Amino acid sequence: MTRATEPRRVFLVTIVMIVACLAGVTFATSVGAASWNGIEPLKTRRDALRFSVSGGTVQISFVNEKFVTAKRLKPELAGTVLEIVLQHEHSSDTAESMKLLTNRAFVRDDVRNISVFRNVKDGVVYTFIDGNLKTTRYTFADGQLFRSRH
Repeated sequence: MTRATEPRRVFLVTIVMIVACLAGVTFATSVGAASWNGIEPLKTRRDALRFSVSGGTVQISFVNEKFVTAKRLKPELAGTVLEIVLQHEHSSDTAESMKLLTNRAFVRDDVRNISVFRNVKDGVVYTFIDGNLKTTRYTFADGQLFRSRH
């Protein structure tokens, strides 16, 4: 490397580091709901309501006018995704294998053979029946609904 190319290299490295830092700050401060395959509650608009995936099915519900009125949301949110529900047909995942028992972000509710782990901050809910994962729900984050009101 010559002396003439060294300042250019330092300049390029500096630019890359600045861009990386700005990107990190942007991602760290953005608050959003949990998403699945690029589908995010209160943002994404899709036509498909239910489709099959490896290991189960996915059902997507949408914000309707009644929900917009009841929650006093901005009218343009009608038609966006409200919730994504993955039905796991043969999952071997357990609350233990997913480390949910020690994760303080989740609140646990038990009724008979059903355990539900909720993370309202991120909008993720896991349901276990007889110890195995049966559904994963992705919905709006805790603060996202508040910010979506007029």
